[in-house]
Amino acid sequence: MPYISIPKEFREPSRVIKSQLFLRPKRLAIFEACLIGLISGLAGVLLKSGVGWLGSWRVATSTVIPAWILLPGVGLCGGLLTGFLVERFAPETAGSGIPHVKAALGGVNLSLDLRVAVAKLMTTILAVGSGLTLGRQGPTVQIGASLAGWIGHLMPTSPDYRRQLIACGAAAGLAAGFNAPIAGVLFVVEELLHDVSGLTLGTAIIASFIGAVVSQLLGGDSLNLNLREYPSSFQAQEIPFYILLGVLAGLLGALFSKGIIASLQFNRRSLKLALPVRVAVAGIICGLVIAFLPETFRNNTGLREFLLTGEASGITSLIAFVAHFFLTIISAASGAPGGLFSPSLVMGSALGHMVGIVQVDVLGVGLPVTYALAGMGAFFCAVTRAPITAVVIVFEITADFKLVLPLMIGSVVAYLVAEKVDSGSLYTHLLEFNGIQLTKAKAATNTLSDLHADDVMQRRVETLSSLLTFDEVIQAFSRSHHRGFPVVEDGKLVGIVSQTDLANARERNLSGNSLLKEFMTVQPIAVKAKDTLSEVLYRLNNYNISRLPVVEGRRLVGIITRSDIIRVESDRLSGETTQGPHPEPSYIVYQTRAPQVGNGRLLVPLSNPQTAPALLRLAAAIARDRNYELECLQIILVPRNSSPSESAVRTTKSRRLLQQAERIIRNLNLPVHTQIRVAHDVPHAILETIKERHIDLILMGWQGEISTTGRIFGDVVDTVIRQAGCEVILVKWSEKILATRNKHEFPTAFSGRKYASVEWEFNAEGVDGADNPTLAASDSSPTPETELSPPNSDIPGPELGLHTLMGLHRWLVPIRGGYKQAAALRLLPALVAASAVPEIKLCQVHQPSVAEPDRGELKQAAEFIKRRVSCSIIATSVCATSVSDALIDLAQNDQCDAIVLGASREGLLKQVIHGNIPEAVARGCDCTVILVRSAS
Repeated sequence: MPYISIPKEFREPSRVIKSQLFLRPKRLAIFEACLIGLISGLAGVLLKSGVGWLGSWRVATSTVIPAWILLPGVGLCGGLLTGFLVERFAPETAGSGIPHVKAALGGVNLSLDLRVAVAKLMTTILAVGSGLTLGRQGPTVQIGASLAGWIGHLMPTSPDYRRQLIACGAAAGLAAGFNAPIAGVLFVVEELLHDVSGLTLGTAIIASFIGAVVSQLLGGDSLNLNLREYPSSFQAQEIPFYILLGVLAGLLGALFSKGIIASLQFNRRSLKLALPVRVAVAGIICGLVIAFLPETFRNNTGLREFLLTGEASGITSLIAFVAHFFLTIISAASGAPGGLFSPSLVMGSALGHMVGIVQVDVLGVGLPVTYALAGMGAFFCAVTRAPITAVVIVFEITADFKLVLPLMIGSVVAYLVAEKVDSGSLYTHLLEFNGIQLTKAKAATNTLSDLHADDVMQRRVETLSSLLTFDEVIQAFSRSHHRGFPVVEDGKLVGIVSQTDLANARERNLSGNSLLKEFMTVQPIAVKAKDTLSEVLYRLNNYNISRLPVVEGRRLVGIITRSDIIRVESDRLSGETTQGPHPEPSYIVYQTRAPQVGNGRLLVPLSNPQTAPALLRLAAAIARDRNYELECLQIILVPRNSSPSESAVRTTKSRRLLQQAERIIRNLNLPVHTQIRVAHDVPHAILETIKERHIDLILMGWQGEISTTGRIFGDVVDTVIRQAGCEVILVKWSEKILATRNKHEFPTAFSGRKYASVEWEFNAEGVDGADNPTLAASDSSPTPETELSPPNSDIPGPELGLHTLMGLHRWLVPIRGGYKQAAALRLLPALVAASAVPEIKLCQVHQPSVAEPDRGELKQAAEFIKRRVSCSIIATSVCATSVSDALIDLAQNDQCDAIVLGASREGLLKQVIHGNIPEAVARGCDCTVILVRSAS
């Protein structure tokens, strides 16, 4: 398929794009990870400082101004300002932000940029500092992810790589919030991505550790836990109480999540208040409740530390749990920016402290502080459904190995109970509340993410050599409709040349002998064979081009277009899977081998006994002309849930068909090999055979009509013609060739389409009147047909010769430019050898807008063929608006037996995209249609 050139404005920065943006060396990935970790750590420190300053001012001022006036007032003002900023500048910052990041990583197109990061930072400081019972650790995840997304936009990259940057930012943000780098990575894998395959752990760990280090160096310890003052202990007899703690945490955590969703639904359906009003109301309620509670409750960090000392009474812990339970639900349901991590840890510590007090009263062996720490992990796990993160995050901030087993018991039990009560994390439910189903979004993303360029690329690319001269390049463009070509040296992509390059070369007054490498564009934009289709689509969209060369290293291996990607998406939506991950290799269950005496091999897949005789005799004619060996192939399909190598199949009919084919070919004194393959997929079995047997040419039957939308020739043929590295010949037989009667009349009805033609007749000496051509009549009567086979035989007997059985004598061959390299013209000697009284008609179709077309190349093509065959040759120049209509009229009017398409270097395959000329010709006329695609 042709290559379309890249506009100059997109090709100028190609060196930078290829070497820095798309290849992604490790040093650049490490640099980006360090940068993301540093910026996320600084943002975490700034958030912590801002919340701490505003919260300290609020608490200190409440000792001067009555708390029942100040705290609700600050909540009101802070809520109104917060809601206004969110609604006006960044609606994405409402809530904790973790569902937003989770959706973005799941393939939903949501904004994560500098605007979101700054807005989230400012509004979280206002909301949390104003007294809403929310935390700052959750928002750091969205801030870090947004900063990473912003960096990804500054240095444009593919969607897959940008997704990895966002994951690194989220990990660094959480690590900066808790000073827990391992927990940051684990939370991204466990809750946001749900698998490790979508994350490069090395860069994520680097970003997470740097974020935690920056946060600790500049902001101090996050939770201020000093275990030297609050020691922990664990004994085996305490296990039932830790199980009890897990059960309570699971039940209450699931209830907490349900409460938030129910409150959101109530606000949406009943209250219907604007966001600033909702946040202000939540601020007033939180201020009023906290004003009438002990002063310790006015600072969440101080309250958590107070509970962990073990000095709080059971009543204080109960009040702390109940107050935070309901106030956090009210605050989160209002849409205020703020996280649920910190409130979950406070509620978990309160719950654990209460269980610890009960245990001390019953057993008298444990410490309430240990239960408080285990409760933090258990309740955190019940809300986030991330048990590994829950264990690691508490362990990292305490660094006490005695806590590992209590944490594991409480967290795992809490997870199991919460999943039983209400499956799915709170963040998943929040996304569903907003109409986002990650399973569907993920499936849509995987359509392009689990396929690679080499799965769908076209392996045939028309290229130019860098050693061509300027004049030769001009000729190549004049013979083609392409606007540009890839330039190769020894199979390696070294540049592209476009019409813009030619214009620039003219301006530089380059001579006609100047080499192409002097004026081509070097290092063009390309994709690697293993790049995902999402990456390919990103580059196509980003640079506004329709196709890209595909390389392995520097070697050009194919080209991929928008149409290829659209076809894959269409196949996925319709349930077809002919393109995509390759099926299991086929398995050979039967084969015969002949002496390897030929110069090459011609493959003939056989499936239809009706067309097999004619197909084999045409293959024999070509093989004899080129001194090829014949390879006959039969394919037996098995379901995809069965392995081809382990499936039991019946080969009787297939062997009978191949044995009859062997009799026909051996009677013509040609070597023939046969094989039967068991496979999941016909085209891939054919491609495997081409590769394994080193096939030089494949000859296939073709129905002539297409039943599959989005295909050019049909499922099987379309795949083979795109991906086979050898020459391909497709044959759509006429009914008279396949019939068994001894006489068939040629079609004589003229279609009535208007066209004008001028013909020249060539004799053995060459052109008759080259300067003043004479018209030649074309009304000779049809050649009688000979009986194809005995009436009752499946396949004609081997005693009949090629001339008798082919029944093809009059050949119509359209040509255009580059006739010396035309695949169809190279095939004519073999076709003529199979005809008793051959006659060749060359035709050239030009548009009515061309007043006087150049007929010189038509004459040269006729002379070129005359030197290679001994038969009558007629050259015709036809003026018509439709190529297919003109060919159909010529074939019917002149009673042609066959039309051979593909007469230029790319043949008429290029025009398939603009109306499918071969299909139109095959459907519109009754003669045989042969379509030739060269190997180069």
